[in-house]
Amino acid sequence: MEINKIYNEDCLDTMAKMPDGFVDLTVTSPPYDNLRTYNGSLVWNESIWKAIIKELYRVTKKGGIVVWVVGDATIKGSETGTSFKQALYAMDCGFNLHDTMIWNKGKFSAVGALRTRYAPVFEYMFVLSKGKLKTFNPIKDRKNKSAGQKVTGNIRQKDGSMMPKSSIGKITSEYGQRFNIWKNAPKQGKNQYPAPFPLQLAHDHIISWSNEGDLIYDPFMGSGTTMKVAILNRRNWVGSEIFNEYCEIAEKRLNENL
Repeated sequence: MEINKIYNEDCLDTMAKMPDGFVDLTVTSPPYDNLRTYNGSLVWNESIWKAIIKELYRVTKKGGIVVWVVGDATIKGSETGTSFKQALYAMDCGFNLHDTMIWNKGKFSAVGALRTRYAPVFEYMFVLSKGKLKTFNPIKDRKNKSAGQKVTGNIRQKDGSMMPKSSIGKITSEYGQRFNIWKNAPKQGKNQYPAPFPLQLAHDHIISWSNEGDLIYDPFMGSGTTMKVAILNRRNWVGSEIFNEYCEIAEKRLNENL
């Protein structure tokens, strides 16, 4: 199979070309229930996403990761829960639910009335691993309030007893490892694509879960954000996108400066 290429087709057709254990990292955001239509149409249901998740498990390398960024529609005042169903089905296929992360958009961007509920400002980022994780490059940009001070205190054990922290006596660094809630403002309307993925969000996942030379895949490529970030970070890549006009937008983005 040719890599570093956009495939203008259904992602199931693209993955059918891939051998088992082909992809190091998938970073993608699938359609959310019926929240959006693409190019005036959208064929998306449980049988389709189940087939895609099952194939993603097959093509992912042992120790590889799928980052599945997803939200839920609100119907008659209640959320569908489809995101949870997808995460649980991924576990049925063999994935480990390595981490349930949150993308905090920082502002209300969903569809639905707010008369009976608080404004949703986040989406789930399910980090799914195929077996034991092989790569983790933690981002350390969280400002430590106790920077420069010696580490003190205890940690409670499973049996309820207290044990001194393993780092006790060491000097706290200026920055600590990031938590699993990431704040990134969503993109709006650029490149004529209805749901563009934030560059920074794609970047942070790609550097966290892969290394230079690894193969990155996005089965719902859209305007090509994941692919662009993969190139900028010296990763190989494959993108699938069923609509030709979005492939044209992505090709342009991959061949121009941001």
